Amino acid sequence: MNLSRSVAGSTVLITGAASGMGRATAEVFAAEGAHVALTDIAAESVREVADDLVHRGLSAEAWTLDVADAAAIQQVVDAAAARFGGLDIVINNAGVGGFAAIDAANYEAVWDRSVAVMLTSHQRIIRAALPWLRKSAAPRIVNIASTEALGATARDSTYAAAKAGVTGLTRALAVELGREGITVNCICPGPILTGMTEAIPEADRANFAKRRTAMGRYGRPDEVAHITLSLCLPAASYITGVTIPVDGGLMARNA
Repeated sequence: MNLSRSVAGSTVLITGAASGMGRATAEVFAAEGAHVALTDIAAESVREVADDLVHRGLSAEAWTLDVADAAAIQQVVDAAAARFGGLDIVINNAGVGGFAAIDAANYEAVWDRSVAVMLTSHQRIIRAALPWLRKSAAPRIVNIASTEALGATARDSTYAAAKAGVTGLTRALAVELGREGITVNCICPGPILTGMTEAIPEADRANFAKRRTAMGRYGRPDEVAHITLSLCLPAASYITGVTIPVDGGLMARNA
């Protein structure tokens, strides 16, 4: 069997595609010849990303989507599939930040938003996409979690719990959907230069990277995007249910 290492002609749906890892992922897939359906709650920004890709002769279209809105998910998934004639790849990337101590007055609100955006939305998007994925010759699902799912930070339990849920959802759906040829995998980015981390003072970022990562630096969004692409290749047909840290060796270090 000749297994292809190209996603050209495939349709990929990416949430949280207006910036950071989502935007980098959209750019990588579009450059490889995929039709890219970009979604984000930031309407103007996600349209700018799509317009930029189209201006470069690539195939892309944007939809405004709050992934906490169940009805909107179904509408956008169906619209994207109709626009490009199907759906082959789903990348659940949308996320939110927000620290809250367990006894903080706003803890419940932060918890609800974290779980809604970073866990509940994943299963809703997958459920909405399943009819289309089942028609694909190489259906792929990649869920973006975080190394916070593998080792947590103080006052970050809402985020860590949601991301750990993503790793469990990934394993369970890989088992459930494997006989249909649908692979489900998870990526756990470590310290990456995105909008969520740019507020951290540069000196603090440098100190953390040197102290905690094997590579001694923060990663770039495109370095995560290329691993996502690898999991979505038609040739990646026998890898499913795995969680891959893309963290510069963060989880490999004892101290």
